[in-house]
Amino acid sequence: MQKNYIYEMIIASVRVYSFLFLRMDVQWHKRPPSGPKLWIANHPSASDPFLIHTLSERHLAVLLSNNSFKFPVLGFFVRHAGQIQVVPGQGEQILERARDLLKAGCSVGVFPEGTFSPPQGGYQQPRNGAARLALSTGMPVMPVGIYLPREKLVKASSKVEGKPAIGYWYLHGPYAVTVGKPMVFEGDPQNKDHVESTTRSMMQRIRSLAQESQQRLQQLVPAAVSA
Repeated sequence: MQKNYIYEMIIASVRVYSFLFLRMDVQWHKRPPSGPKLWIANHPSASDPFLIHTLSERHLAVLLSNNSFKFPVLGFFVRHAGQIQVVPGQGEQILERARDLLKAGCSVGVFPEGTFSPPQGGYQQPRNGAARLALSTGMPVMPVGIYLPREKLVKASSKVEGKPAIGYWYLHGPYAVTVGKPMVFEGDPQNKDHVESTTRSMMQRIRSLAQESQQRLQQLVPAAVSA
């Protein structure tokens, strides 16, 4: 795939920012295989789509909300960095775009919750796009569990095309990530029961890894987590 200099600039900036302002603690159960992969993770903050790029050794295209592409500066960068715009009502086109990128050698990132995890804790009901993508491509799936002290989230309210938009940003502090072993899913992506079962398996694994991240962070910096 042709080198994307805007993407490289953004990822370099994210790495510098995370080094200076975040105490990132990343643990791998097993190093990922070479080649394109499907990354899946929980979504406690608006910072996650940027920070997850630091885990990937190759170009990573993350499914981002439609609003992300409408902000004047952010929209310019995510669009030119080759990220995937999630437009309501265009599910099939979005998945086709993701499949094309995987075939071209890119990795793809999906947050199965589809939006931010509840600020008070817990998880949203997962959507089935990641499962359908995994089943239709056979790509290895890298499950990621993220934990951060939610009391440190910064709520940002704005308007996009006259409509209110809220984001929960994580700007500084400890940020724990656990990457599980690669998962491979097989079966008919048109079978609704199988897709739902695969979706549940994905989310269960993500939740388990997020709990590992929480336990590890509580052991490393208990004061920061309980503050």
